[in-house]
Amino acid sequence: MTISPVVLAGGGGTRLWPLSREHYPKQFLKILDQYTLLQHTLLRMEDFPGEAAGDEAKHIAVDLPVIVCNEVHRFLVAEQVEALGVRAKTIVLEPTVRNTAPALTVAALTLREADADPTMLVMPSDHVMGNVATFQKAVSMGYHYAQKGYVNTFGIVPTAPDTGFGYIRLGKLIASEQDSGDPTVKELDAFVEKPDAATARFYLDTGNYVWNSGIFMLKASVWLKAIGKHRPEILQACERAYESGSVDGRFFRTGKEAFEACPSDSIDYAVMERISGKGGVKASVIALNAGWSDLGSWSSLWKVAERDGSGNMVKGDVCTIDSRDNVLISEHRFVAALGCDNLVVVETADAVLVAPKDKAEDVKRVVEWLKTQGREERRMHRCVWRPWGFYEAVDAGDRFQVKRITVNPGHALSLQMHHHRAEHWVVVKGTAKVTRGEEQFLLSEDQSTYIPVGVTHRLENPGTIPLEVVEVQSGSYLGEDDIVRFQDTYNRT
Repeated sequence: MTISPVVLAGGGGTRLWPLSREHYPKQFLKILDQYTLLQHTLLRMEDFPGEAAGDEAKHIAVDLPVIVCNEVHRFLVAEQVEALGVRAKTIVLEPTVRNTAPALTVAALTLREADADPTMLVMPSDHVMGNVATFQKAVSMGYHYAQKGYVNTFGIVPTAPDTGFGYIRLGKLIASEQDSGDPTVKELDAFVEKPDAATARFYLDTGNYVWNSGIFMLKASVWLKAIGKHRPEILQACERAYESGSVDGRFFRTGKEAFEACPSDSIDYAVMERISGKGGVKASVIALNAGWSDLGSWSSLWKVAERDGSGNMVKGDVCTIDSRDNVLISEHRFVAALGCDNLVVVETADAVLVAPKDKAEDVKRVVEWLKTQGREERRMHRCVWRPWGFYEAVDAGDRFQVKRITVNPGHALSLQMHHHRAEHWVVVKGTAKVTRGEEQFLLSEDQSTYIPVGVTHRLENPGTIPLEVVEVQSGSYLGEDDIVRFQDTYNRT
């Protein structure tokens, strides 16, 4: 008896801009401690006790996770999984964003191929769970009901009349914690949209509503049957995408043309709202009171983060004087807050956000403005991650730009050439193995070389420490699309 975690990591969240960007969304950020949100999600089922209600659940094992992500994030996911020292069963790649219902459908098809009918624990990759033991206890209960054919969702016991969450209206009691010591389980009556303040207060006062966590537990066959009944076009497109997919090392690439033809929809809209309160489908809500947050805004991050004696969340080189209840984050420069209350101040290399904490959810308006202006600050940081390491833009001007390149030990850039730019490399740390035309040679610290326009070249790190190189590009065109790849370890040719 096993639980198969399915981690949905395809989000391009920008609600925590400027830390979160389209090419580096919040699930890959180390916001609260040394682990990213994705890593915390993967660790959430570590040391699972394997006990639950019902004799059949006493020997539950947890299988390797299936991770579903956008193709552009594949190397970020792989690197963060590897950094934990764990393995994934597979990393399913989506060639385009199609929301959570297609993502779960492809994951279910993948798992069904490997197992007769696995029990899936479906988790977003960008949430916080303060009490993991309580979460695992609720998962054990979910496993018990999944064996009975239930579609289980986990409802967060509300702590305030929050207007930022969708709610679930509870139905009849199925199991009570007073009887068994396990979390309360009730029938799922209905999903309700984000309320206004008065309605949220009513929901809290009645005690019959919970927040929608977006976490689900059910058998793969139950999901495939439900999506096939309510959104058959999604199931058919995902089946074609799976059948036309291919294995690429640790990744499974869904068929591009078929997946792009798939309608976009969420798990809630595609299935859950259509089965709630209706006969014929058993749907339950398992109460969860485990310090959950979806980190949907800077104010929600402030609520779960560690704070100083004045209520400030502080990260980086920050000074606070007579300042209270702020979010203050500095990544590159010294930030001083003097006489500031209830503000969000986030500094990165290329952007600074300043906003009242109660306006933090409106940061999406800034991202929308950046999009209308064609600005890159919505899409990526100055630091850009690659499968071999990363590079950071240092300076740029007419016909030149400067980058700092870090290559991980044992990794290499592709064998490539450029039509419009030359490159100057200076090694500042480690040892570089350089291919330049027909030549191959090593460069040590403080040594340099020149790559002329049109010459085939490659940069490698043969050493055991990160290689750091300062690169100066010069030429008539310096865009990243002026790369012709001939060989590539990561199949990017």
